[in-house]
Amino acid sequence: YTPNEVFDAAGVYTVSLCGTSDETVAAAEAELPKNLCPLIKSSYGFAVSDKCPYTYFSDLIVGETTCDGKKKMYELLGRLKDVHVMHLPQGIDRPYAAELWRRELEYLKTLLEEKFGAEITDEKLRAACRLRNRLRQAKLELMELQKLCPPPANYTDLYHVIDSANFSFDVEQSIRAIEEMTAEIKAAYEAGQRPVSPHRKRILITGCPVGGVINKIGRTIESNGGVVVCMDDCSGERTAAMMIDPDAPDILRAIADRCLDINCSVMTPNDGRMDNTLAMCEKYHVDGVVENVLQACHTFNVESARMQEAVEGAGIPYMKIETDYSNGDMGQIETRIAAFIETL
Repeated sequence: YTPNEVFDAAGVYTVSLCGTSDETVAAAEAELPKNLCPLIKSSYGFAVSDKCPYTYFSDLIVGETTCDGKKKMYELLGRLKDVHVMHLPQGIDRPYAAELWRRELEYLKTLLEEKFGAEITDEKLRAACRLRNRLRQAKLELMELQKLCPPPANYTDLYHVIDSANFSFDVEQSIRAIEEMTAEIKAAYEAGQRPVSPHRKRILITGCPVGGVINKIGRTIESNGGVVVCMDDCSGERTAAMMIDPDAPDILRAIADRCLDINCSVMTPNDGRMDNTLAMCEKYHVDGVVENVLQACHTFNVESARMQEAVEGAGIPYMKIETDYSNGDMGQIETRIAAFIETL
């Protein structure tokens, strides 16, 4: 939900501070509950232990109320850093929801202008939209290579290139890196290279952000007879495909409206997520769906019942994995994934 275009227009560099490592969870558990989401604990742990230079040197941390755990963690984080929290509506079906979120962006815009002495104009916002659209398009073209049968790569290899854009201050450089990888993979495929066997089962991963479990789940799928062809989470194709019209009459509203169409499980109702997943299953010729639910992520965990119903209703096998960032359940997960892929 972060409106990067507003930061770009302010001349501010942005980087993702979502934790994806088990390394700092113990430090966070000195204050946070042990049964809290690992993403929240990892993020906070990096802050309190000073192990993340991005967090340490940041001038401002911006979060949003995508879950109660994050919302309350930001209060503790505010004792260490300057924190601003954006308040999301609970759903998008109310007539005032879009206006509420636009007002949040206006509030953020004013905050950035005052804090950094910036002037955020419509022209700068439109230029930022065009740049971010190019980055999204580059990501989308790389992801869509997996539509090929057989796919030209293991998605876990693509993921690390795509994710690296979240830690780069140079958007143009990120675009070039992704476009170069896309061109290289296309050229190799056209030359006859087939690194992925056509017999491997095509898997879509949905659910919580996979950053902290990409190896635990993604690599395990790809070492047990499967290949991830699509990542249908908030950092995957679902959001990469969402562009902003840079010529919209109200450019701030256009930026705000894009955010509200993400179909995150924090929203209710959230029918759009199931519709999107089924469309992705068809687009990528999916053999099975694996849902990743991080420990204590109640919105995704409860919504998984609806996801299972939708996926299996379409005749596609489904499996849910509830896990954290530790390796304690690695053996069990590998056994379950191998068994699941064998049945496809």
